[in-house]
Amino acid sequence: MKWISLVGVYAHVDELLDAVRRIKTKMPDKMVIYSPTPVHGLDDVLRPKVSPVRYFTLTGAMFGLSGGFGLAIWSSIEMSLISGGKPIVSIPAFVVVGFEMTILFGAIVTLVGLFLSNQFPNYRIKNTYDPRFSNDRFGIAVKVPETEQSIYEEIFHSTGAEEVNVR
Repeated sequence: MKWISLVGVYAHVDELLDAVRRIKTKMPDKMVIYSPTPVHGLDDVLRPKVSPVRYFTLTGAMFGLSGGFGLAIWSSIEMSLISGGKPIVSIPAFVVVGFEMTILFGAIVTLVGLFLSNQFPNYRIKNTYDPRFSNDRFGIAVKVPETEQSIYEEIFHSTGAEEVNVR
């Protein structure tokens, strides 16, 4: 199956949002939107998925906290160095180690989570940028099977696209 990239050029934000709504019902993930300014209603239309990376961060931080306290407690019990009459396991003294390990493990596991959740290689629609998208026009690029080209061209034209290009 051969895939092609279609690019619709729009002059108005309302037309762009209407086209995004219609395309989203057919093909939710394979779309790139170009805009010279932020489009405030776009997040409501696209409803992006919540990233799972925060769960990786929480898991890494919890392992770091427990590992930091565990390491400090284990080493103080193993060496049993009594200093100034304090108990061998003195929790307030271990807070710094626990905190530092929380930050370290949280950061490392967050990086791992980013790599795992980004699904490399990343899907991209290439060669669809038009310099007008940085000036005064909006654009939508979709990658579709060649057999469905006419369906998406009709969506672009019916929502007010000034032009539709095949790339």
